[in-house]
Amino acid sequence: MAEIEPLKSSDADLKKVEFTQVDQPGSVGLIGHMKGFWITFSTIFKKPETVEYPEVKAPTQERFHGRHQLNRHPDGLEKCIGCELCAWACPADAIYVEGADNTEEHRMSPGERYGKVYQINYLRCVFCGLCIEACPTRALTMTNEYELADDSREKLIFEKDDLLGPLRAGMLMPPHPMYPDMDDSNYYKGDVLGAHPSQEVNK
Repeated sequence: MAEIEPLKSSDADLKKVEFTQVDQPGSVGLIGHMKGFWITFSTIFKKPETVEYPEVKAPTQERFHGRHQLNRHPDGLEKCIGCELCAWACPADAIYVEGADNTEEHRMSPGERYGKVYQINYLRCVFCGLCIEACPTRALTMTNEYELADDSREKLIFEKDDLLGPLRAGMLMPPHPMYPDMDDSNYYKGDVLGAHPSQEVNK
């Protein structure tokens, strides 16, 4: 192997190196410096936002990204159709969904499928909200709950029962049939406003 000869100082000609003139801005002056210091000085008179947490909790903003919630239709059927789009959209791979088929005897949601297994791993979740945008039925939303710390890793993997919204007045616990003379499109359009009285017999 041939040895590489070291570059001699005489081989480098500084006159052949191209130089580009760079304009250096001058000082901003006294007024410019005073503007910068004014931002710092003005914060002295602002009221501190420190609260005695957890005795006092500051309210969150309206669009705060907190714990997720699986929502229901007004008659109690689940909005989740097990499409797994939220899991595909999650950049942290924090969501696991396993869909199953609805039957007339066991109907959990309008349409053909429902989310049989739904898990969110809050050890991975970055609360970006991309899963909310991907959901076609508005089944998944985010609440303002942010206190998710726990003493074990297992407790931070939320199951479907942990994420499902509560039954409100007039709702029935699924499985139960869809509203009479309605189909899944009526649910997504908001035509179903509550449970039908005949559904309580089949509860």
